[in-house]
Amino acid sequence: MSSANTTGLVTDIAGLRERAGTHIGYTDWQDMTQERVNQFADATDDHQFIHVDVERAKQTPFGGTIAHGFLTLSLVAPVSQQLMKVTDAMMGVNYGLDRVRFPAPLPVGAQWRGGMEIVEVSEIPGGVQIKSRITIEVKDTEKPACVADSLVRVYGGG
Repeated sequence: MSSANTTGLVTDIAGLRERAGTHIGYTDWQDMTQERVNQFADATDDHQFIHVDVERAKQTPFGGTIAHGFLTLSLVAPVSQQLMKVTDAMMGVNYGLDRVRFPAPLPVGAQWRGGMEIVEVSEIPGGVQIKSRITIEVKDTEKPACVADSLVRVYGGG
């Protein structure tokens, strides 16, 4: 894994409120490997050929294997963690997703990166809920592999 790009956000809970509506950065580019796709297939029991059978997948319109949509979606968590640090958070929890789309595949062998925009920050008891739009981009392609509106609840230490 490569380290996070320095364009991320380090702030406290109070500072999050004023960041709503801003794009906070991108991760470094990373490779999507067949090994990672195979591990995800094993972990989820989803061995559809388009993900794990390299030779058969070459015969499809994709021209090779692609990452599972849910593997691509699972990248939302590490992208968020790399790009945003909340210094006074006691904990953060995944509250859910408002919307998820997979406009294009993430081919095995391609490079991808994550981008993050803070859409809104709202008060909850003991902290804030952050709605962020995470985009998983594929290098040298027009459409992203995933666009997800993620809800994370961040709780303060006091």
